[in-house]
Amino acid sequence: MLFQVRMNVNIPLDMPSDQANEIKAIEKAYSQELQRQGKWRHIWRITGQYSNTSIFDVESNEELHSILQGLPLYPYMEIEVMALNRHPSSIREDDS
Repeated sequence: MLFQVRMNVNIPLDMPSDQANEIKAIEKAYSQELQRQGKWRHIWRITGQYSNTSIFDVESNEELHSILQGLPLYPYMEIEVMALNRHPSSIREDDS
């Protein structure tokens, strides 16, 4: 199942920078492992914002939910999820 996920990150301004940097480093390692597994297929930064839009390829809604809750920055995120379906006019074979 493919999902587009927009994540807006709102780290509290009063969080110590050492703590924020540690959380970001753990988040990066977690997200890169999910990318290597093929579950986090694409990630793009949204210009001018501390946000990204990503494409996930997972087995179920529950798996996506678990992945998102596992993000170290999850407590500081606003997340929008959209389920995706293959468009009948698509010429790509790898977009299912």
